[in-house]
Amino acid sequence: MLVDEEDRGPGAAHQVFVVMECLLEKLKVLNYEEEVLAKHNMKNLSRHYFVSSPYLASNPGEQFYMFTIMAAWLINVAGRPFTEPQEYDEPNATVSNILAELRAFGVKVDFPPSKLKTGSGEYVCFVLDRLAEEALKRRGFTFRRPNYPSENTEEESVIEDDAELTLSKVEEEMIEPDDEEENVMDLEALKLRTTHIEAEPSSKPDEILESTVDAAEWNLEVERVLPQLKVTIRTDNKDWRIHVDQMHQHRDGIKSSLKEAKSYLDKLQEDIGKTLEKVSSREKYINNQLEHLIQEYRSAQAKLSEAKERYQQASGGVTERTRVLAEISEELEKVKQEMEEKGSSMSDGAPVVKIKQSLTKLKQEVVQMDVRIGVVEHTLLQAKLKEKSNMTRDMHATNIPEPAAGTFT
Repeated sequence: MLVDEEDRGPGAAHQVFVVMECLLEKLKVLNYEEEVLAKHNMKNLSRHYFVSSPYLASNPGEQFYMFTIMAAWLINVAGRPFTEPQEYDEPNATVSNILAELRAFGVKVDFPPSKLKTGSGEYVCFVLDRLAEEALKRRGFTFRRPNYPSENTEEESVIEDDAELTLSKVEEEMIEPDDEEENVMDLEALKLRTTHIEAEPSSKPDEILESTVDAAEWNLEVERVLPQLKVTIRTDNKDWRIHVDQMHQHRDGIKSSLKEAKSYLDKLQEDIGKTLEKVSSREKYINNQLEHLIQEYRSAQAKLSEAKERYQQASGGVTERTRVLAEISEELEKVKQEMEEKGSSMSDGAPVVKIKQSLTKLKQEVVQMDVRIGVVEHTLLQAKLKEKSNMTRDMHATNIPEPAAGTFT
């Protein structure tokens, strides 16, 4: 099960590598190479194919497609029908269907589906691993504990010692061929010396030496010593002579294969030539039969081009007329708006009411003015009368008789 990041240990980042390796082993047990890879013509998965790491090369599109193909195959192997997704399918729908099948197996899914759209990572490995376990259960496969054999220390040590001795002997024989040649030369010298002593006891022979050894014995000795005379030379891949020999061998193989393949290629070339001739003849026949249809097609195409040109000209006129219509419509809207404003102002009684109010106010002001004029006239009249009375009084005062004035004196 997946654990929260806070409860994980320091090695949790590498757990996905272990899960991916176990998943690959389970897929091999389920024979995914023949049932999936061979069917879709895909390469084998690497040990850490679905692991998301900055140190590994990633291809999200390819990995997501491989994930969906593997998940669909495992679901079908586990006993539930599931349609194999295609490249043009909706990724969200495909992931949702896979998680629904995983929940149907009783697996708790507590992560969002968007975690699987990258095609790699911890959740992708988790989903495929649980589906692989269900597929193994369906096929009745179970992992058992290994049975370790008992250890025999003495026997192994003896075998190792014998092997070391054997290898050391072989290496000495392969590395030191010159010593063998020297030993062989010593044996021949010894034989010649022995033969010389038997033939002539003196150390200085005066005549030609002749061998007295029987030819049959000599052949037997040669057969006995012949295996020891063989010199084993280790081949070095860097030696140019080996490369030259290999080139000659490959050249001979190519020549022999070319002789066999040339006849098939010639036959294939002849068949292809005949087929091309048939195709060309049929093509000419079809062209001759369809000549009138081709002419009709060309004339129809010319008419179509003319109709397109007329349509373009007409569409240009329509565009101009549409523009003029838009301008006229705009002016008409303005006129309508002005008419509406004038009609609303004419039908409105507010100005009449204002005029009546103004007339009433003027009448009131006229009455007030009349009253004020009357008051002013009355005041003027009183002033005039008072002035007249004063003048009359003054006049009477100046006309007093003199005797009356004298009597008082």
